[in-house]
Amino acid sequence: MDEKREKLIRSKQQWAAEGRLLTGRKADPSRERLPPGQRLVKDWPVLDLGIHPEIAPDDWSLTVGGLVEAPLRWDWAAFMSQPQAESVSDIHCVTSWSRFDNRWTGVATRHLIDLVKPRPETRFVLLKSFDGYTTNLPFENFAAEDALIAHSWEGKPLSREHGGPARLVVPSLYFWKSAKWLRAIAFAERDEPGYWEKLGYHDVGDPWNEERYQD
Repeated sequence: MDEKREKLIRSKQQWAAEGRLLTGRKADPSRERLPPGQRLVKDWPVLDLGIHPEIAPDDWSLTVGGLVEAPLRWDWAAFMSQPQAESVSDIHCVTSWSRFDNRWTGVATRHLIDLVKPRPETRFVLLKSFDGYTTNLPFENFAAEDALIAHSWEGKPLSREHGGPARLVVPSLYFWKSAKWLRAIAFAERDEPGYWEKLGYHDVGDPWNEERYQD
């Protein structure tokens, strides 16, 4: 592991241990747009593990399995042949910045759910990325109306540093849950902490409840 990545991990662990950025306040998203402890930015900061895998669309694939009746694997052509959805949503990063009104294009997670038919005991969704990153989230957040697997942002293909060619977008949670460079999705009955969750970050990550770190 390189020095820059080690420094990032140590910093994040320290933030979790100290409860950095926590205000202790909850908010109602129907009355407030900016979650507790967040500040509005106009740009889109790049935050990740420092690895930006270079994946050509022809080399990309997405495998979906776990507790489903109809597992599937999409190559890029199959992915792009699915019904396309557009969604405008806000980004809330656990490092305290938020960006409003991001326009995404991709495949709605609800469409994927309809295809693979998760079993009734499904409670969680586990994600894997091409850079080795993993994260977990509740099924209901993955199945939200505005959640999608995005290939475009603001009408242009997702750039490599922002997770292109395809990433998950789940606006209801802090953005570390929206895995970049998505390569695998598994539906599960039991939760399985991902990369940052094992290092002290919250299993759910609701920005309105300020779920930045484990209790």
